[in-house]
Amino acid sequence: PVVLLANRGFVTDAHSAASGKGMPGVRVVGTTIACESTVEADIESGIDGALNDIIAALTKPLTQEEKSPQVKTEKAPRIAFKGTYQDVNQFFYRKGWGDGLPIVPPTEAAVAEMMTGTDLPANHMVAKLIPRGGKATVEKIAVNAVMAGALPTHMPLILAAVDALADPATRFDTFEVSTGSWAPFFLINGPIRNEIHINSSSGALSPGNIANSAIGRAVGLIVKNIGGARKGIEDMGTLGNPGKYSLVLGENEEESPWDPYHVGKGYKKEDNTLTVFFPNRYTMTVPPETNAEGLAKSLARMRPGALSALIVIPDHAKIFKSESWTKQQVKDFVIKQSSSPTAGGIMGSNARRGRGLQNEDFMLVVAGGPGVWQGLLQSAGGFKNSFVTRKINLPKNWDKLVAKYKNLVPNYVRY
Repeated sequence: PVVLLANRGFVTDAHSAASGKGMPGVRVVGTTIACESTVEADIESGIDGALNDIIAALTKPLTQEEKSPQVKTEKAPRIAFKGTYQDVNQFFYRKGWGDGLPIVPPTEAAVAEMMTGTDLPANHMVAKLIPRGGKATVEKIAVNAVMAGALPTHMPLILAAVDALADPATRFDTFEVSTGSWAPFFLINGPIRNEIHINSSSGALSPGNIANSAIGRAVGLIVKNIGGARKGIEDMGTLGNPGKYSLVLGENEEESPWDPYHVGKGYKKEDNTLTVFFPNRYTMTVPPETNAEGLAKSLARMRPGALSALIVIPDHAKIFKSESWTKQQVKDFVIKQSSSPTAGGIMGSNARRGRGLQNEDFMLVVAGGPGVWQGLLQSAGGFKNSFVTRKINLPKNWDKLVAKYKNLVPNYVRY
C-alpha cells in the first residue's frame, strides 16, 4: 500500500502527474505543512493532522476503479465548435484552451494558411512536450499559432522554438512546471528579424509588434494545450511570470559594433537562428558613468549569475567600441568582478564554492533604442541549464510569404 503526501495546494498537480504516468487511482493525502517548511512545530502539527487520513488511505480496500483503472479516450472531433467570434472565444476559454486574452478562431482556412509557413507535412511531429508528453505535430502547432494571432511568416520561428524546448539542456522539463515561475526567452538573430518585423530597438520587450508578441504567445499556448502545463494544475508557479505571455527579442545587429550572438556560436551572419533559455528575473539599471569602464562596472553590479542575458543598448556598445573594448573584454571584466568571495548574490556564492562566473553562463546582447538603461534577464535558482540555439528553416515559398505580409506594420498618426 502506498499513499502520496502533498501540500494541499499541490493535490491536483499530484493527481495529474500520477494519471500521466498511468496511475490515475493513486491515493493522495493533502497536508497543511507549508512548502519547504523549516518550523519543526508546524511540521509535527501537519503530520499529526493528516495521520488519520494517511492510515485510512493505506488501509481502505481498493475500489474496482482503483484496481483496474481505465484510460478514458475520446476521439476529438475535427470541428470543435461553430458560432460567432464571441461564442468561439467563450467556448475556448471555458475549455481552458486560452490564456486570458481573446484568441483568433483556428478555422480550417486559417490553419491551412498558417501551414504555408513550412514545408513540413501536417502530421510531422516536431517534439513531445512535458508534462503530458503531448505530440506537437505541425498542424497542432499551427492551430495554436493561429490562436495567438501569429502570421505564416512566424511559423518557422515557432517550429524552431518548439524543437529547442525539447532539448534537455534547456531544463524545460523543470522550469515550465516549477513554482519558480520561469518564462522562455527567445533571442532572434539573422536577416529574418527585418523580414518579419521583429522589434530589436526601442521597447523591444514591450507589447506592440505582432512578431515579438505572437511568437511568444504561440509558444505559451502550445506548452499549455499540447504539453499540458496548465496554470495551477501542472504549472505551479507560486507568483507567476508576465514573461510567459511573450518574451521575444531581436538582437539589434545593425547598430551593434560587435558580431551578433549567433556568429559567436559558429553560425554565419546570414543564418537565421533562435536561442532560448529560461529566466525568472528581469531588471534594469542606469550606469553612474558612461565611459567604458563605468558601463562595465554597472553591468557587473547587476550580478549576472546562473544563466543570464546582459542587454547592452547600441549607444553603450558604441562607447565600448570607441575605447577599443571587444565583447569578450566586456565579458572578461564582468567575470573578473564576480570572482571575489566578497561579491554578493549568486556571483559571490559561486566564488565561495570555488566556481566563479564563466563565459558560458551569460550572453551579451545588443538591443534596445536610445537611452541609458541596461538590462538583465536571469535564470535564478541554481539549476544546471544551458542556452540552446536552433537554425531557423525557411520554406521554399519564403520570399512570396514575406512579400505578402511585409506591409503589415503600424503607421502611427502624428500628434
